[in-house]
Amino acid sequence: MFLTASNLRRSFRLGSRNIEVLKGISLEVERGECVFLCGASGAGKTTLLYTLAGLERPESGEVFLDGQQLYKGNETVQARIRNQRIGFVFQGYFLLPELTALENAMLPAMIGKHPDPAAAKAALDRVGLGDRLHHLPAELSGGEQQRVAIARALMNKPGIIFADEPTGNLDSKTGEAIMDLLFSIVREQTTSLVVVTHDRTLSLRGDRRLEIQDGVLAG
Repeated sequence: MFLTASNLRRSFRLGSRNIEVLKGISLEVERGECVFLCGASGAGKTTLLYTLAGLERPESGEVFLDGQQLYKGNETVQARIRNQRIGFVFQGYFLLPELTALENAMLPAMIGKHPDPAAAKAALDRVGLGDRLHHLPAELSGGEQQRVAIARALMNKPGIIFADEPTGNLDSKTGEAIMDLLFSIVREQTTSLVVVTHDRTLSLRGDRRLEIQDGVLAG
């Protein structure tokens, strides 16, 4: 298996209460597989996604990415794994407003100290923005900004992409086009894809759908 999670537990303090969000979740994702994480608001799906992606350390349990333990080693080692092997696409795009589309797409390579404008341009060409390289985020539509975010996620040729409600801020037509693009790219590159969504119709397009209820996987 490309991604393996074992007995993940995570909780948060809310005043004097301790809220259990993940209650011992285990799952596996194959290389090239598209998995959707679904569930009601507050079920724990985004927390699970962030934990699988190396962004939120679990209180207990382990995550392995292609045999490498994700939370082992210091923060520098963990950051290097996230930068080199994982791509992220979020609902809010998270583009830097002062950078052009080209510069935003190139950010992961810049962080890795290997800036590659040609590769960034190729990624933007692939998502249909070859003529918008030097536009700032404010000059792009929501769908175009999400395409830049996808290009950024692809920059270091990750083995897996995590997407948190990637169509949540888009109209249905634009959202469908964005998902078509994402599916096409991950199929071409045999990249695993894990998506959080509340859209049941969208979730049926994946290879597998996992339902989270009260911090555990249903069924």
